[in-house]
Amino acid sequence: MTAHNPLLDFSGLPRFEAILPEHVTPAIDALLADSRAVVEQLEAPQLEVTWDNFVAPLEDATELLGRAWGIVSHLNNVVDTPELRAAYNENQPKITEFWTALSQNEAMFAKYKTLRASAEFATLSAPRQRIIDNAIRDFRMGGAELPEDQKERFADIQEEHAMTSTRFSENVLDATNDYKLLVADVADLAGVPDDVIEAARAAAEKDGKAGYQFTLHFPSYFPLLQFADQRALRETIYRANVTKASELGVDFSEKDKWDNSANIVTLLKLRDEEAKLLGYKNFAEVSLVPKMAQSPEHVIGFLEDLARRARPYAEQDLAELRAFAKDELGLDTLEAWDLPYASEKLQERRYAFSAQEVKRYFPEHKVIDGLFRLVQTLFSVTIVADQSGTWHPDVRFYRIEKDGRLIGQFYLDLYARSGKSGGAWMDDARGRRIKAGALQTPVAYLTCNFTAPAVVDGKAQPSLFTHDEVITLFHEFGHGLHHMLTEIDEIGVSGISGVEWDAVELPSQFMENFCWEWEVLSHMTAHATTGEALPRALYDKMLAAKNFQSGLQMLRHVEFSLHDMHLHYDYDPTSAKSVQKVIDEVRRKFSVLIPPAYNRFQNAFGHIFAGGYAAGYYSYKWAEVLSADAYAAFEEAAALGGGIVSTDTGRRFQREILGVGGSRPALESFTAFRGREPSIDALLRHSGMAA
Repeated sequence: MTAHNPLLDFSGLPRFEAILPEHVTPAIDALLADSRAVVEQLEAPQLEVTWDNFVAPLEDATELLGRAWGIVSHLNNVVDTPELRAAYNENQPKITEFWTALSQNEAMFAKYKTLRASAEFATLSAPRQRIIDNAIRDFRMGGAELPEDQKERFADIQEEHAMTSTRFSENVLDATNDYKLLVADVADLAGVPDDVIEAARAAAEKDGKAGYQFTLHFPSYFPLLQFADQRALRETIYRANVTKASELGVDFSEKDKWDNSANIVTLLKLRDEEAKLLGYKNFAEVSLVPKMAQSPEHVIGFLEDLARRARPYAEQDLAELRAFAKDELGLDTLEAWDLPYASEKLQERRYAFSAQEVKRYFPEHKVIDGLFRLVQTLFSVTIVADQSGTWHPDVRFYRIEKDGRLIGQFYLDLYARSGKSGGAWMDDARGRRIKAGALQTPVAYLTCNFTAPAVVDGKAQPSLFTHDEVITLFHEFGHGLHHMLTEIDEIGVSGISGVEWDAVELPSQFMENFCWEWEVLSHMTAHATTGEALPRALYDKMLAAKNFQSGLQMLRHVEFSLHDMHLHYDYDPTSAKSVQKVIDEVRRKFSVLIPPAYNRFQNAFGHIFAGGYAAGYYSYKWAEVLSADAYAAFEEAAALGGGIVSTDTGRRFQREILGVGGSRPALESFTAFRGREPSIDALLRHSGMAA
């Protein structure tokens, strides 16, 4: 098995078409054995510890293990099957055990400290010095300085945490996949766009049913909230979505099995215990060690300041929406399931256009072409289709070239489907590095959950993107650019590696801004029926509506971020106080609109319970300050007559931010690009909240 195992073939791109669940365990076992053998060799006394005889061989061994496990983890997220899930869950404890043991290895820790104190350190490149400093920090945070009995408990915590996070994610996916809402009469779908109805009809037909079937995948359920005239239908799908993976889940078989309530408490207890073992007061302090923000108090102050600035705008947004809903829609009380519907109607009334009208101008091929055109112009690169095996027929593969030379490649997986985790994300398949004198170019996964092309009379129709989906695509591509346009040859700090978590959203949020520029949109639209480009008059309406309800949106994000921070800062998970009580307190203090008591959004809050954002969800707003200020440099170039798609400014952005990856502190990179430290002014201006 091992000799012919595609997971052990690192000669090129992953052989997705050949990888089977039964390949996982033999491959991981072999790579773990190889990595442990290398660690054992490196633990032995050495006359002199150098980069070449210590760091380089360790990186070589662990990189292959990381790449193989990265492939398995990616497949588990995008083509979940019982067999693959079983293989993943069987091997995850082994992976966790290896990394935990390595992070606690006193001999390895001592050698990093020896190298840091050696004369060679001063001769190393800045990226290599940063890798060594990061490693010493990570050993300390990994428990290397703990006494033996506490090391054992620390390792147990890591393993239990990994397994519980996985269960959390699986519960959300299973609950999402299990729910089906069948609407028998098309008359009950009044107001819902034709393409959404057709997709629901096709979904029902695929399951051998008559009628129209909706799920809790975003492209299926959200149009009901946004467009369905029937209020009861909106309430039904809203309740199902906000109670999934909770004790209140509706219509779920084995619903208790998918309830994440206990998993949340377990995760919070484990994180709190880890923090106390490491000598910190709370997990928020642990989370912030490798980030830009100085302390939990610093973050909370930042968020509360944003809340104070946004609240007057949010109160005005809500008052206008309530008045409109009552006077125009006959809704005396505005409920949570009415918000998207009433907001869409108000936006249509105020700005004389609808999201559905705009969607008709964004067929997938034009959006992709426009995105590529922008990137090619900004960064003087070329993007072309490429060949690789994939995990699903819908996945496409591309290469990025500069001056005729390959610099990066990426997989693009755009559509929602059963067995695929919800949301959108970028992940690295392979990092850039120089190895054996040759350049290894970076490879990225770009994953979204948009509506797949409909098939009408046997013919596939172009997938149409909402403008929000266009923004999502640009966002994830910004992450991809950060990974693929790096110029750093050390894998520990190339691309997104080693970048502070609260700065990693800078390039992604930066790219979103271009979705509002006529200079960009004019090249990426074509009406689905007529082929006509987006009319300037409609664009002007979109721009006028850009900050529609921005106060409510800002407060909502602050609410989630404060909930996350307080859970990890001043909440005692061993007390009688519930997690729900924490979010209720945050809402009473900062929100202008309180959702129903049954809302359990936290039970599917994968960012903080199954992702890397624990005590870090604030990063989106933190990085948005950086990204808005960085984008202001392009606005300044445009004001001088050069156009918003400024190649000169793009080159500087690539050189000072994208190109350097994690090889230096993010604040240094930002200051190198802007010539000063960041200011919140651009964010407030972009949000329509400038004084």
